[in-house]
Amino acid sequence: MNEQSSRLAQRAQAEWWRGAAIYQVYPRSFADSNGDGVGDLPGITERLDYIASLGVDGIWLSPFFTSPMADFGYDVADYRDVDPIFGTLADFDALVARAHQLGLKVIIDQVWSHTSDRHPWFVASRAAREGDHADWYVWADARPDGSPPNNWQSVFGGPAWTWDARRGQYYMHNFLSAQPQLNVRNPAVQDALFDVARFWLERGVDGFRLDAINFAMHDPALTDNPPAPDDGTPRTRPFDYQLHHYNQSHADIVPFLERLRRLMDDHGARFTVAEIGGGDAEREMKLFTAEERRLNSAYSFTFLYADALTPALVAAAMAMWPDGPGVGWPSWAFENHDAPRAISRWVGRRDPAAFARMKMLLLACLRGNIFLYNGEELGLTQVDIPFDRLRDPEAIANWPLTLSRDGARTPLPWRGDAPGLGFSTAEPWLPFGRDHAALAIDRQDADPASLLAWTRAVLALRNRHAALRRGSVRIVTVDDDLLVFERAADNEALLCAFNFSTASRAWQPDAPGDWTLAIASDPPDGGMLAPASGLVLQLKE
Repeated sequence: MNEQSSRLAQRAQAEWWRGAAIYQVYPRSFADSNGDGVGDLPGITERLDYIASLGVDGIWLSPFFTSPMADFGYDVADYRDVDPIFGTLADFDALVARAHQLGLKVIIDQVWSHTSDRHPWFVASRAAREGDHADWYVWADARPDGSPPNNWQSVFGGPAWTWDARRGQYYMHNFLSAQPQLNVRNPAVQDALFDVARFWLERGVDGFRLDAINFAMHDPALTDNPPAPDDGTPRTRPFDYQLHHYNQSHADIVPFLERLRRLMDDHGARFTVAEIGGGDAEREMKLFTAEERRLNSAYSFTFLYADALTPALVAAAMAMWPDGPGVGWPSWAFENHDAPRAISRWVGRRDPAAFARMKMLLLACLRGNIFLYNGEELGLTQVDIPFDRLRDPEAIANWPLTLSRDGARTPLPWRGDAPGLGFSTAEPWLPFGRDHAALAIDRQDADPASLLAWTRAVLALRNRHAALRRGSVRIVTVDDDLLVFERAADNEALLCAFNFSTASRAWQPDAPGDWTLAIASDPPDGGMLAPASGLVLQLKE
């Protein structure tokens, strides 16, 4: 190996995350080891071999920390412990050890914009206006008429302020009133959060997903948000009526992220990815990942909240991230715990099985990191949860106009003919979909034509080709039905072609004899791409 090749190999090892495929585990719904109807850490550990068999590089664990579960773990009461419903710190250590044995990295959530109102920091902060924790949260006096300090609205509905009689002030919350806003601008709060990061890094975690990090700081003058123009988009919450110029995304977030990056770099080859929502997500994703001294990556809701999957949407998303100096590295997800299942959102009049295969191949061909949500590899559909079984606080508050997140959080079906579909021996915390038994893991494992088998094949393809993991991207064709792009790295080039329509489409590359078929969701027939299909061609040497 020459000196240049050696340097490239060392960088690739340090940047294991660049182009990685990460499998998101929603702990409540993955596997229940103790028969209480709720998934737990030992259940995940027992099933890590299954995750490794997919060909992913690591797992992202949604919150498992001590919490009253007002927002199912995104209201943290103790950043340094495991909620008893999920197990113990020893269970977490065992999970990390087993994952590393299998070659899987472990990413965990860090929820740093807010805590639970039962966190000891908030209990101390609300007790008095003086004291060590008095300004660890965002407090403000009432207006002269007793109303909240400004017009900001919470994401989950209603004002972003709740009156607290103990302090005689309002406290801010961007989400539930049980999720008070941390004053992340306070250096003492930052130091405490970085101590939390060190705690988990020293336990062996390989990186963090930063939840709602663009909510971490706001305009300290508490300026009113302007009204949003009516563009015809349905508005289901007061939050939708404002432009969020002042309640989030303050410029002071960037130095905070640079501090975090220095901490992560001190701990070796670790990974940070931000969740960025809102109307300014593209700018913020680039800002938060710029210059290789902030976060490693970021993802938005470009696909997660899209009503339709179109060639134009995919092409525009990829064009956001040119391969140039100082430009960050994107991550992509078609599904997660906050969005409806993509197969239900996007299939339309297309054949569901064919569309699921095309969608999975497309995800594997995107430039950036990719996230698979547990059950996506099975083609799980969105479940219609009746109102009396809803657990999602946002859906309950905004019923019936806000689609329940519960419908994408239902348990994983492990065995099609087992009680509780192999997830639990007890009544699961959420019901299964009517078609989920037929999509169970044991049934798909036994079927070489299943979506599960296809997922393993496309991830193996991605792992074999540097062009797919870290190569450049060039859009070749984009129209209403067809998307073609080229991925290239080192001495290889791949051509990725997708027919999004319900009808066959004529297509073949220029100089067809120069290319060989690498994979196809539905083999092309005489230069025709089947409906809802995709293929990858490799340039011959």
